[in-house]
Amino acid sequence: MSDLPRKAVTRTARLAALPLGIAGRATLGLGRRIGGRSAEVVTAELQQATADQLFKVLGELKGGAMKFGQVLSVFEAALPEEVAGPYRAALTKLQDAAPPMPAAKVHTALAQRLGEDWRELFRRFDDRPAAAASIGQVHRAVWHDGREVAVKVQYPGAGDALLADLSQLSRVAWLLGPLIPGLDIKPLITELRERVAEELDYELEAAAQRRHAEVFEGDPDILVPGVVAQADQVLVTEWMGGTPLAEVIASGTQEERDRAGHLLARFLFAGPSRTGLLHADPHPGNFRLLKDDGPAAGWRLGVLDFGTVDRLPGGLPAPIGASLRMALAGDAAGVLEMLREEGFVKPSIELDPDAVLDYLVPIIEPAAVDTFHFTRAWMRAQAARIADPRSPAYNLGKQLNLPPAYLLIHRVTLSTIGVLCQLGANAPFRAEMLRWLPEFEKQSEFDDRPDFGKRPEPAVPSKKRGAAGKR
Repeated sequence: MSDLPRKAVTRTARLAALPLGIAGRATLGLGRRIGGRSAEVVTAELQQATADQLFKVLGELKGGAMKFGQVLSVFEAALPEEVAGPYRAALTKLQDAAPPMPAAKVHTALAQRLGEDWRELFRRFDDRPAAAASIGQVHRAVWHDGREVAVKVQYPGAGDALLADLSQLSRVAWLLGPLIPGLDIKPLITELRERVAEELDYELEAAAQRRHAEVFEGDPDILVPGVVAQADQVLVTEWMGGTPLAEVIASGTQEERDRAGHLLARFLFAGPSRTGLLHADPHPGNFRLLKDDGPAAGWRLGVLDFGTVDRLPGGLPAPIGASLRMALAGDAAGVLEMLREEGFVKPSIELDPDAVLDYLVPIIEPAAVDTFHFTRAWMRAQAARIADPRSPAYNLGKQLNLPPAYLLIHRVTLSTIGVLCQLGANAPFRAEMLRWLPEFEKQSEFDDRPDFGKRPEPAVPSKKRGAAGKR
């Protein structure tokens, strides 16, 4: 198989067959229940089989199919454990399933974008890909000045495949929704479609990565590889080693989990405040734990892949911090008023302020304590509460609205919390919010923090900006 596999009509057929397989298993499950097997056992078996088929197809097709799978992967912590095990195994296969683009095609792409003498730019170039992603693959190489570099080459036809896959997936979103309780799949796919242009534009990605690398240069906690060169659909950056977060999730020590979780929380809040940008693809494959022989407090978090960002020149919106502060203080009326002002509650909707507070308080528990232990059990409880039609939280959630300006922020925050729960990390979430989130607490208490309140306009081109990126 080469570049993005199979013709468009075949890709569409593979994705279109997904609901047929799901429906067939549902019919089989009904027969088993009629035959006397418990509904719980049958449902768990169906979820396992569905997850396995879904991610097998998504991984083989790469493109938008794999991108969708990567986004879903951070929410597996919300699944019941009997389903989550096989689900995690399917996701692991997803990361490894994408077949590499042949070396000849890679060489052709490099010659077209870097010039026929592209080999003179490198002392060494490894034809075997070091990693395969949804729209491109990464090769390890040595730049002509001796630096080890990562060379990301976009798959031919990636744009068309992304759009076609996401269009097809949107048609079957209602069938995929039960895989992740409490997660509305269709808006997620819509948002991914709106971000396609940015995802494919390596010039925008290079600008966002440069911005992060410059701001975090010399930082004791966060490392972002510098950009070495960029030309059309090729991006060359400094190579970064370290332990992938997926490995920490699978087999890391508690010390590794806690340090990785702390730094992930710090990057979530410090990134927008310091750079004016929100890294919007927080799945485990984009992070590395950089350890040395010293204590865990000196380990750093490496951050990769800046293909999708949200542009927030003033950092995260102040109403987020203000509403959280009011919610923790029990100010139900103030919280509801702010939700109305920001568009989370439409003018025609009447809600009980205390019911809104009851809905929010369990979700914001990590902001209420000095150190919070993120676990799959906690995330499953939140997902079940919001997804259960018998729950007051379910009925209230149906009446809330998610404004476009908050769409990407909401997904990134939920995704990061999903990764923290996968890690099982003990993390000082509240301390990071106090330090970096505007209006969560009075700024005067933190005036001694370097560059507090100085959030410059990021030096990132604005062309092809998605709707959620317009402020």
